[in-house]
Amino acid sequence: MDNELKEVINNIEENREKGLDHLLSVGSKDIVAILSKVINKTEISQEEAEKLFLIKEINDLSLLVVLADQIRKEDVGDDVTYVVNRNINFTNICNTYCGFCNFMAPEGDERAYFLTMDEIKEKVREARENGATEVCMQGGMHPDIDGNFYLEIIKSVKDAVPDMHTHCFSPFEVHYGAETLNIPIQDFVSQLKDIGHGTFPGTAAEILSEDVRQIIAPGKITTDQWVHTIKEIHKAGMNTTSTIMYGHVDKPFHWAKHFNILREIQKETGGITEFVPLRFIPWDTRLYKKGLSREGPTDLDQLKMYAVARVFFRGWINNIQVSWVKQGPEFAQYCLNAGANDFGGTLMEEKITTAAGGKFGQYFPPEEFRRLTFEINRRPVERSTKYDYLKVYDDNLKFVENS
Repeated sequence: MDNELKEVINNIEENREKGLDHLLSVGSKDIVAILSKVINKTEISQEEAEKLFLIKEINDLSLLVVLADQIRKEDVGDDVTYVVNRNINFTNICNTYCGFCNFMAPEGDERAYFLTMDEIKEKVREARENGATEVCMQGGMHPDIDGNFYLEIIKSVKDAVPDMHTHCFSPFEVHYGAETLNIPIQDFVSQLKDIGHGTFPGTAAEILSEDVRQIIAPGKITTDQWVHTIKEIHKAGMNTTSTIMYGHVDKPFHWAKHFNILREIQKETGGITEFVPLRFIPWDTRLYKKGLSREGPTDLDQLKMYAVARVFFRGWINNIQVSWVKQGPEFAQYCLNAGANDFGGTLMEEKITTAAGGKFGQYFPPEEFRRLTFEINRRPVERSTKYDYLKVYDDNLKFVENS
């Protein structure tokens, strides 16, 4: 963390020691009014969320962060969860050309690759040997694949390790898979479910506003198509996560609008298991190199993102996940005191963020999750993809129980 962020955090912690009642007495009138609604378990609006994102005064920021942390404690407790998983990006060949992505490569490029099913199976077996309970798989939109390819991936995983949980395929991939087979989305999802597929990442959302999507990812599905697809996944009896990828050409207005869309989906379907903010990594992307984007969100933007998510989604999405890949372990650790409760996954293999210039990809050992959790006086718990407790650890970093 840089010195400016450390100074802000020090101020927040000084205010935390004075207590929530003190912060409510010194906060700005409009911010106190918004957050008092949250205390009383009343939903805040999209417009009120935008005001929280625009907070500038340190007392107001402290109030937001401290309240988010208290609500986290009240609603989900002090446990910090994580999942042991492996990220398998099966191909980087893609014809979508999103401006924020440096992972993709055209066919024939020296960086291009396409894993065989045997290679996928081997990676799944290696994941299990290293304690993984989940494989997370997404890939480029290769022009030669169709919905049957996605079905074959799941069959290959189950052939290699029958009880491995598959957390695979964004709504974009699901939409594409159904379209290539000329069948309804629910039917395609049901086919995946029938062969043992587990859950879907709620990625490819980026920002759910067409003015932004047309700049950063004009080749992807529209906001309406994304929303329709994720609802169809839920209606087929399957769960997804939810995400936001922010800090490029978007503004707090877009973040609040995105939040509201996700909350409305959850009210209708109840199919979202967690919310995962993903900061834009700019350095090696076309969007940044062309001067179209800023240098990602500020540290304060990131801090607000977790805190506002906790208060906005209260009662609807309980699990808020930090991203050690995007933020680095130290800042991610602090965000667990700003409303978040989940440390994410070990990944073992991560290519997309590192291709964009991220510094923290590849692998994070479970014991490091546990160490960082105990440093903030919380209890680490290894979880399943759907947040069932698998292993609980005591303060000596020893496994103490299956839950």
